[in-house]
Amino acid sequence: MKIAQIAPLYEAVPPHLYGGTERIVAYLTDGLVRRGHDVTLFASADTQTSAELVPVRERAIRLDPSPLKADHAAHLSMLDEVRRRAHGFDVLHFHVDLVHFPFFEALSERTVTTLHGRLDMSDLDNAYARWPSYPLVSISDAQRRHLPDANWVRTIHHGVPPDLFQPSSRPGDYLAFLGRISPEKRPDRAIAVAARAGMPLKIAAKVDRVDQAYWDDVIAPLVKANANVEFVGEIGDADKSDFLRNAAALLFPIDWPEPFGLVMIEAMACGTPIIAWRNGSVPEVIENVVTGFVVSSEEEAVAAIRQIHRLDRTKIRRRFEHRFTTDIMAAAYESLFGSLHRSKIMIGSAQHSLGLVAVGTK
Repeated sequence: MKIAQIAPLYEAVPPHLYGGTERIVAYLTDGLVRRGHDVTLFASADTQTSAELVPVRERAIRLDPSPLKADHAAHLSMLDEVRRRAHGFDVLHFHVDLVHFPFFEALSERTVTTLHGRLDMSDLDNAYARWPSYPLVSISDAQRRHLPDANWVRTIHHGVPPDLFQPSSRPGDYLAFLGRISPEKRPDRAIAVAARAGMPLKIAAKVDRVDQAYWDDVIAPLVKANANVEFVGEIGDADKSDFLRNAAALLFPIDWPEPFGLVMIEAMACGTPIIAWRNGSVPEVIENVVTGFVVSSEEEAVAAIRQIHRLDRTKIRRRFEHRFTTDIMAAAYESLFGSLHRSKIMIGSAQHSLGLVAVGTK
């Protein structure tokens, strides 16, 4: 099949440092190429891909040193380029939320839109009701709960390349927090749990501009006040495997409806158990007392830390290989694209046989 992948422009594909959506787009794109498909990726020019790249911006927005950037203008330019080339693809796969909806309505039956973000915000239900023809993919069943009437066609969990992460069969000596410094990610809760458990905590995270005040006023003072806490800063793929595989456990103390939580399966790929709060996708991703512990309080988290020795790190890696690899994800999308493409052909054939093809079309 000829497949277009349309990525956000905020990070390179894959990101040089932190970034979830663009990382998944990179893994999926390369996975589809390996499966023999003709894939074109619309992304920033600093992207690395085995697909054909259509560069629509010189570099990703976040690492662009220019002080003034019009991110909406960049995405609109990209969408216009996609529309100009749309006739050359069997499937247009969008990863840009719903910004493309007004422009591709006539082609909606040839599109797939994967929603990567939270869906519990006001106005979203009204917007998705206005454009009901777009087939939507959720990245967890939990993500759908806030838009139950949307045009969901499948849930496809994320997957990561197994060879990116080196598993360890031996427990490490510290707890890990990996991700982003923000109130909903609750690094403060991770610090409190580590202190109560009497264990070192390493925090590898980025600080977005929007969260700078939270870092300055809340988290930085806690790091300074707790001798067991080390702030590593933002890390990329080159350092992520060692950071996770050498940890006793990953703390995932979220306080929001997490759509998926990529770091959880990255930890599993390293054989590292996860201690995560019962929010969003967590109970869907973690098999309780197999790949980690699902908890609801700091007390439960501390108790879980004392039980992590019961979990088999080799089995955690095997469960990752069974559920969350790139090839599993790519195969699921391949199946979806094929079914939608066959449905489109059948509908077109039925319309033609009934004389419903518009005058002037071939």
